[in-house]
Amino acid sequence: MSRLFGTDGVRGLANGLITAELSMEVSQAAAVVLGHEQVPEGKRPVAVVARDPRASGEFISAAVSAGLASAGVDVFDAGVLPTPAAAYLVADLGADFGVMISASHNAAPDNGIKFFARGGHKLPDEVEDAIEAEMKAERRRPTGAEVGRIQRFSDAEDRYIVHLLQTLPARLDGLKIVLDCAHGAASGCSPQVFADAGAQVIVIGAEPDGLNINDGVGSTHLEKLQEAVVKHGANLGIAHDGDADRCLAVDEQGTVVDGDQIMTILALALKDAGKLKDNVLVATVMSNLGMKLALREAGIRIEETAVGDRYVLESMRAHGYSLGGEQSGHVIFSDHATTGDGVLTGLQLAAQIAKTGRPLSALAQAMTRLPQVLINVKGVDKAAVKTNVDLQLAVEEASRELGETGRVLLRPSGTEPVVRVMVEAADMDTAKATAERLADAVKQHLALKPAQAAEPAAS
Repeated sequence: MSRLFGTDGVRGLANGLITAELSMEVSQAAAVVLGHEQVPEGKRPVAVVARDPRASGEFISAAVSAGLASAGVDVFDAGVLPTPAAAYLVADLGADFGVMISASHNAAPDNGIKFFARGGHKLPDEVEDAIEAEMKAERRRPTGAEVGRIQRFSDAEDRYIVHLLQTLPARLDGLKIVLDCAHGAASGCSPQVFADAGAQVIVIGAEPDGLNINDGVGSTHLEKLQEAVVKHGANLGIAHDGDADRCLAVDEQGTVVDGDQIMTILALALKDAGKLKDNVLVATVMSNLGMKLALREAGIRIEETAVGDRYVLESMRAHGYSLGGEQSGHVIFSDHATTGDGVLTGLQLAAQIAKTGRPLSALAQAMTRLPQVLINVKGVDKAAVKTNVDLQLAVEEASRELGETGRVLLRPSGTEPVVRVMVEAADMDTAKATAERLADAVKQHLALKPAQAAEPAAS
């Protein structure tokens, strides 16, 4: 049987995989693993529950809250808020755990359930496995005064906004900023906090109706933001995704500024302020080599992890690093947050423009983004990527040819018989030619045998 929890909680089609029944069951199990097993006997656990504005989030959050209360957990219902707000409020309230109902950048029909442990931290695999195992166990059902209570967390958004404003190194007075809230969880709080910080705010994608989340707007669809920044003569644009745990930007000329460029700007700023722990930035193997070269020249080392913000977080927590993130715009400031926070990231980026007086286009030039080509090779034996001798020789030869101004990465998909071939080089023609050559090598050396091809892909 496949594992219920994926790379970021339980996610799938609402009323398909994510039913009301599943929502109650997984919440009742979490009440035991994250609540009753962690608190002194006789104390009732406390949980924070929040959601993004998807229509399905209404019935899922009701089922989650019912499951928790029926298992003897007191619930603070924070309503519609970003994922990082939920994580922050777990810590701020001193709750035992939290639940966020969202499918992030996915389309409206999907949804998901993600848990945070005490302090607002994401769960390691073994704790998720314990919740999944607990779902199969017989549990005592509290009665009478032992059942949990559900109450509205009335000042949840205000607490989060105050927290964000307290992180600012400079006010944003004089800046004109376009915010694209993806018709998602940040539609209320992001415009408010940027305005409170002093910026003139123009808002798009902030009219959620439960069905339009991420639909042609947000960090996965930047065209409308680019147009709005140029049209209004804004200093920059900030794009969130549906649950606002990521941030991409657009400079004053309408050019996209990705997560690697944002991290470069912020890493240099923290280093100058003496706040970049050990002068290290944590990033995944997919981050652009141009960032690594630029930061190395500035005396900043990159600690590389596997793809996924959870692996970035693990490295940051293990070593106490202060900044990390992904090219997709998940940026984590460990001094202020326990997870990626798109609103926080946007504020910190805007503050650097205000503080330095330099336009975002100039700040983004701190790194030169090397051309990057990604080819997905389907229908191959992904398990043999690291063991096939002929393929490894092809990779070594390509790496030698590219030298220090290029990079090769072959990565098996986690769910499909697919190998992702990524090549960076000093120019696009070289990157494309090298990637195509390696993709052909993958097809040649990792071709599935008839028996393997007949096997269904993992889900």
